Amino acid sequence: MKLLRVGDKGGERPAVLDGSGVARDVSTIVSDFSPETLSFDLLDTLKGADLASLPALPADARIGSPVSRTGHFIAIGLNYADHAAETGAAIPAEPIVFSKAPSCLSGPNDDVLLPKGSVKTDWEVELAVVIGKTCDYVSEADALSHVLGYALCNDVSEREYQAERGGQWIKGKSAPTFGPLGPWLVTADEVPDPQALDMFLDVNGEKRQRGNTNTMIFSVAKIVSYLSEFMRLEPGDVITTGTPPGVGLGHKPPIFLKAGDTMRLGVAGLGEQNQKVVAR
Repeated sequence: MKLLRVGDKGGERPAVLDGSGVARDVSTIVSDFSPETLSFDLLDTLKGADLASLPALPADARIGSPVSRTGHFIAIGLNYADHAAETGAAIPAEPIVFSKAPSCLSGPNDDVLLPKGSVKTDWEVELAVVIGKTCDYVSEADALSHVLGYALCNDVSEREYQAERGGQWIKGKSAPTFGPLGPWLVTADEVPDPQALDMFLDVNGEKRQRGNTNTMIFSVAKIVSYLSEFMRLEPGDVITTGTPPGVGLGHKPPIFLKAGDTMRLGVAGLGEQNQKVVAR
């Protein structure tokens, strides 16, 4: 099942794609897809709904983030060995964990806003995980049973802020629109193996990133279990799991985004995003 939110910013309506790919308004069943409502019980209710009887939302309407907001927007750094190599970093012995501000969540096709004065804004196609059940010291063997679903994420990053301004990576990861998510939240039953997904990202029609989640250093199950040792993960939390090689920072010389650039990216089975870069 594919969950999405359709409508203008601040006015999105929760929807489910029917078998024909039509977004059906499910706001009579659930007010929104939020930390308060996302659960496996909700999925059971939606699966039992007669979608054909529900209103169809316009096919050309804006798609927002598939979750209205998140308590935690957690990210994993350097989780692909070939990406670590291109940045000159050592292979991590444990997952590198940082946060993105929840306020950076945006729709999959919304403009990406360059921070004022930014000269090193970069792209990162990633597999994101959405939690559906509270995780507190969850074993790796049981971790995936706590995952509600998966989504495509662009972990947009300002490298100067991330590495040259002191402090934590969160500085370079949290500007408004730096967290495009979606178009859909694809339920876990439709992603039997999250470690076998092709992914890509192009800038201005030119190939930049190609990869597969089978080259992750730490699997989704390992990441969820690991994080649950240090924090309680809750429904609606988003974890974005790292990027394959081909980021702008890894080019010789580096290539960064500028106003007018376009990005197209995707993960197999999770849809695509298309963004234009706009100066603030």
